[in-house]
Order: sequence, then C-alpha cells, then structure tokens
Amino acid sequence: MQNQKKLSGEERRQQILEFLKSETQPQKGGRLAEIHQVSRQVIVQDISLLKAAKHPILATPQGYLYNQPQGPEDKYTSIIACRHTKADMEEELIILVDHGVVIKDVTVEHAVYGEISGQLMIKNRKDVERFCQLMEEKQASLLADLTEGIHLHTLEAEDEHALIEAKQALQKSGILVEEETD
Repeated sequence: MQNQKKLSGEERRQQILEFLKSETQPQKGGRLAEIHQVSRQVIVQDISLLKAAKHPILATPQGYLYNQPQGPEDKYTSIIACRHTKADMEEELIILVDHGVVIKDVTVEHAVYGEISGQLMIKNRKDVERFCQLMEEKQASLLADLTEGIHLHTLEAEDEHALIEAKQALQKSGILVEEETD
C-alpha cells in the first residue's frame, strides 16, 4: 500500500485506523511507518492522537491492535492476583495460555502513581516466547517489581471452565495470590 501522494496527517491517521480495524493480529509500528513512508516516531504520535480521540487502540508487545469490542456473551473474563519473580514469569504465562486463556493485561498498584497497566494480549506459546525474548533483549523489569511481585492480570477465555482450570493450575504452582487467613 505505497502512497502515491503525500497524505496529510489526518488522512494518514484515518488510513492507519482503517488498516488496524481490518487486521486481526497486532501490527508493528515499524511496518506502519514503512507503509506510510514516515518515521516510526510519526506513527507513535499518530497512534497517540488516535487514542486521544477515543479510538480503542492497544499498544501491545506484539504491536498495535484495534480493540474490537466484544459482548459479554462472547467471552468469559476474570481478574486474578498473582505474585512471582521474573524467573517464574514464563511459567505463569505458559500455564495460562496452555489452558486456552488470553492474558489481556498486567496491572500494579503503585504508591504514588496509582494503577499502572500494560497491555499484553498474550494468546499462545509463541506470544509467550516473543514476550520473554523481548523482556530479555531489552533487559526490561517487570511492572510487578514495583510491588514486590504482586500484580493483576485480566484474563479472557471462550468458556468459564478454562478460567477455573487455569486458576487452579496457578494456585498449585504457588503463583496465585490467595486470601490470607488469620
């Protein structure tokens, strides 16, 4: 989709929006920059403007994704509390995806900033592998490092049973945070 004439910023943003809506997989900023013959930084700015205009675009480790709203009858969701170190991150993610669960995000409660979230959209082992590799390459810290390992995940599954089994597996591995009894 090479542009014949130079587009205005508004025209380019509209094309980016339509492109993201038509794609089912996340799209890297570099690819969008190449398509529109602009820098990746221009794409980052365009995405920020689209998000500010209330377009539901998620910035995930795999790229940008238009968040198609789905009704509650389509999927089951749950928010879980977990605690682990970076060494156990891959185990946690694999347990979830192996039970057919999508890890939509990670959230921590920061003492100063309040809630801090990152969009993940991890759906399968290949996504887990890419995420772990990216964390290693960038020498990135977990958001959970800010909260002594405690974090929340929003999970999504096709059926409620998958969520229940995934939670049981996390509980068995010692990753799921459970209520403390006095």
